[in-house]
Amino acid sequence: MADLNHRARKILSAIVHEYLNTGSAVGSRTVTRRHGVDLSAATVRNVMADLEEAGLLKQPHTSAGRVPTDLGLRFFVDSLLKVRTLNPREREEMRSRYDFSAGELETVLHDAGKVLSNLSSQTAVITLPRVSQDVLEHLEFVLLPSGALLAVLVTKAGQVQNKLVHPEFTVEPEELERVNNFLNARLAGLSLGDVRARVAEELLSDRMNYDTLAKRALELSQAVLPRAEDAASQMIIEGQARLIESAEMEDVGQMKALFRALEEKQKIIGLLEKTDQAEGLQVFIGAETQLGDLTGVSVVAATYGSEDRPLGTLGVIGPTRMNYAKVIALVDFTAQILSNMIDKR
Repeated sequence: MADLNHRARKILSAIVHEYLNTGSAVGSRTVTRRHGVDLSAATVRNVMADLEEAGLLKQPHTSAGRVPTDLGLRFFVDSLLKVRTLNPREREEMRSRYDFSAGELETVLHDAGKVLSNLSSQTAVITLPRVSQDVLEHLEFVLLPSGALLAVLVTKAGQVQNKLVHPEFTVEPEELERVNNFLNARLAGLSLGDVRARVAEELLSDRMNYDTLAKRALELSQAVLPRAEDAASQMIIEGQARLIESAEMEDVGQMKALFRALEEKQKIIGLLEKTDQAEGLQVFIGAETQLGDLTGVSVVAATYGSEDRPLGTLGVIGPTRMNYAKVIALVDFTAQILSNMIDKR
């Protein structure tokens, strides 16, 4: 897109701000009176016509004002929007709303989604940590009176998985301690995806033909590791009812389509996972969401976890006429404190 001159940028910014606040088409007189544009109404109308020709504005009705197109909103978000950094008092106030001190990670994520939905007045969506990306912190087998083993797998993100294992061989208590030590020394600190690959590689090693204990340890771990086909992301949705309150969702057909997309989840998950391959926070506007025939929808999303190994994605989904400055700040800060919480576990 060609660069806009200062005058065109100022007028486009004024129109977008007014539209986001009111949802109404914006006329030239509104631009000059409310947004400090020191130009005649006729000059503003000429610039608005140029912006419309460039595909940044559209005129919903004859003789009406203009509203921004998805392309106009994209230019606004990328080039004109000023996202105010939260000050220390606001950050502390937000932290007090997020109670990450107790509970399993899934419960924490549900609570974070509720807070994000309430603060943004939109629907919040969060993907649970992807199994393959989570890091193994500890794996332990406990011998039960029946002779079965209880496997306890703990990840860095705080997920705990328990599974019963019925080995074909007898495991003595003193042998089990050596098995646990061997596995944790060899596998702890690797992502579960890397753990699966390491175990498979080790089991194919010729050395395993001579080291019975190591082979048994690896076979036991292989029996409890989440399978690759079980690693599909799951999604939490909070504040779904807020879609009904959205002025842009007055089209009943569009509202039903969005609810279907949220229920099916995979389309939304696919969109959120695109954030993994990009740097920083992402904003998808209108058709960019690729949510079928849905229009009038935007998604603001960011990953949580470490920068080099994101665990999941959180975001806000709502009408294209959302308060982008506010939502971007909320999503970004929520991702930061979730990442810090997981890092401290």
